[in-house]
Amino acid sequence: MTPRVQLLLVLNIVIHVATIAMPGLRAELAFVPALVLRQPWTMVTYAFVHADLMHLAVNLLMLFFFGPRLEERLGSRVFLSFYLLCGIGGAVLSFFIAPGVGVVGASGAIFGVVVGFARYWPREEIYIWGILPIQARMLAILMVIFSLVAGISGAEDGIAHAAHLGGLVVGFLFLRRWERQRHRRIVKQRSRPRVPLEVVEAEALKRWEKTIPRDQLHELNLEEVDQLLQKARKSGARTLTRDERAFLDRMSKLKIDPAANAG
Repeated sequence: MTPRVQLLLVLNIVIHVATIAMPGLRAELAFVPALVLRQPWTMVTYAFVHADLMHLAVNLLMLFFFGPRLEERLGSRVFLSFYLLCGIGGAVLSFFIAPGVGVVGASGAIFGVVVGFARYWPREEIYIWGILPIQARMLAILMVIFSLVAGISGAEDGIAHAAHLGGLVVGFLFLRRWERQRHRRIVKQRSRPRVPLEVVEAEALKRWEKTIPRDQLHELNLEEVDQLLQKARKSGARTLTRDERAFLDRMSKLKIDPAANAG
């Protein structure tokens, strides 16, 4: 279980319990397009409110199965932004397509997660109801087709198809932009001239020798500093362990007290 998926699962459960205990809370959190200017926060909060236990269970089950691998791929911070923006995308499309219908549920965000999963693991087999195998890409395609057909036909089945489509579209666009930015960063890093390792080591040793306030150190620390600097001079700074380098860095950052040697 990855950290942001776990957080989202807990938030959905807690908010569902809260809306049962306080029925009036649902109206404050649900997204009603006509009230968006009065309640703008509902473009986010509606994705944490569910109609009933089955609605909650289905969405959380999909998040549980598809979310962790996508979070590992994107990183926790990016994944959370991706999830929330997919939910907002669902609200925006609902505003334009079905302005008179209130919306609740994480389905828009979940559809975005499914699209992301299918993008990176298209041939991964998913077992519907634990029995029927289907590749992730085919599942995503069927979800898109179903939402499009239902949305265009104006099906009144109690499902927010516009929110589903909004999450799908935003998820697809988000990932394309993220991949382009990531590619540019990689190209930029590769184009930077690399500093030879010998130069880096020499600069580190020179910095330690110059900045460590030897006359301010306790004799035990001074003894260890001398041993490590001697090791670095003899065998190179790369032979120092991470802890040894960190110790020298800490010693080099000590503030010198001008009055320390005053009588």
